[in-house]
Amino acid sequence: MAKDKTSAGGAKRSASSKPRAKTPAFLENKYGVADWKQAEQWLAWRGIEDIECITPDLAGVPRGKMMPSKKFISETSLALPSALFRQTISGEYPEETGDFRYDPHDGDLKLMPDLSTLSAVPWETDPTAQVICDLVGADGKDIAYTPRNVLKRVVAAYAERGWKPVVAPEIEFYLVAPNTDPDYPLQPPTGRSGRPIAGGQAYSIAGVNEFDELIDDIYHFCEAQGLEIDTLIHEEGPSQLEINLRHGDPVTLADQVFLMKRTIREAALKHGIYATFMAKPMQDRPGSAMHIHQSVVDIATGRNIFSAEDGSETELFRAFIGGMQHYIPKALVMMAPYVNSYRRLTPEMAAPVNTAWGYDNRTTAFRVPTSGPAARRVENRLPSSDANPYLALAASLACGYLGMVNGIVPTSPTAETANEGEISLPRGLLEAVSLMEAERAFDDVLGREFTATLAGVKRGEFETFMRVISPWEREYLLLNV
Repeated sequence: MAKDKTSAGGAKRSASSKPRAKTPAFLENKYGVADWKQAEQWLAWRGIEDIECITPDLAGVPRGKMMPSKKFISETSLALPSALFRQTISGEYPEETGDFRYDPHDGDLKLMPDLSTLSAVPWETDPTAQVICDLVGADGKDIAYTPRNVLKRVVAAYAERGWKPVVAPEIEFYLVAPNTDPDYPLQPPTGRSGRPIAGGQAYSIAGVNEFDELIDDIYHFCEAQGLEIDTLIHEEGPSQLEINLRHGDPVTLADQVFLMKRTIREAALKHGIYATFMAKPMQDRPGSAMHIHQSVVDIATGRNIFSAEDGSETELFRAFIGGMQHYIPKALVMMAPYVNSYRRLTPEMAAPVNTAWGYDNRTTAFRVPTSGPAARRVENRLPSSDANPYLALAASLACGYLGMVNGIVPTSPTAETANEGEISLPRGLLEAVSLMEAERAFDDVLGREFTATLAGVKRGEFETFMRVISPWEREYLLLNV
């Protein structure tokens, strides 16, 4: 008679039983893997069939290529034409002006997948994943004028000083009824009550609940991608919502905003609604912003350099604000990139119109929220939600950086209402472009090739806009002039 096999502890076990292999932790990661070997296993474990290799263009629009997952893990070479990053939002290629030039060969830019951004695409019917890519040239060097590389350049400038910027974006957007004819104004969608939601619903839970099934899909889609929403609220405008993200690394947060915009649009379309990030989608209604909370920590100690050991404000904190006051009007085109963006920046419409700063003052461009010393930060309230998140973050951080390295002294804080009266910002797109081009301090921190490229594209977009005859012109000029 055979003897029972027992474990070291004396417990009986079957001769055929084996310890169950533990699932590697990285396979359960919803966002990002470490290397190509992990990527191959991650894709196989999920049964992924297709991969979307995407990268943001100057407008923040996802560009790229789709391929079978088996092709992807063979590390096949992927490329995009360089002209894509000189294209306007309407798909045109502007004339060469100033320092704006095309590659005479329209050569390829190589897509380099950042595997730390690998995630599922939960709204696709076939198992699909996505990965954000950087762009390099034939020599393997980063392409300086592409948005993700511009932001990385700014973060690297901080690192050279021993600093690490920390950001937390807040994104506002409108839900609107489907609009297939651009000649007609946008309208709020119908909620679950069967009636379009009215304005004046700031922080209204009932306003959020009007679209609870859509919002549930946003949450589910974000969870499936490993995107973390901090809070969601209803804003002042009709069916205007705001999503806040947790603070963290600027490139990581820009990636999240890039993916989240796409996610919100897809969730809205699933419910027969449009989600728009236009800065000013409805006349006489509040515009949509992308507020950016910013602080800076010392890499060696992890301490917030805006606060001294006794908890008081530091000179670097003041200089960061001074830099934003001085330079942001010259970088505003990176935060307000379209003609429509400047319709938001008007007096008495819940948006800043100057470079004032203050403590817990939401009428200023630069607000210092109430916090303890470790969380001392500056909120930049100027960027609009139509901005490319990589470029808006790069501009805001670059201006604060220049303030710190140049010791720029800010004005005194204001406790008054600051968004009324005189406007001290560029009033339109062309003025903002000219100010950016003329500021040579941006050459090192942002790169001259980038600013020249952005200027050329924005001038092209303005010329396209000037070909359009608006309803205002037909109403007031048709029979009166």
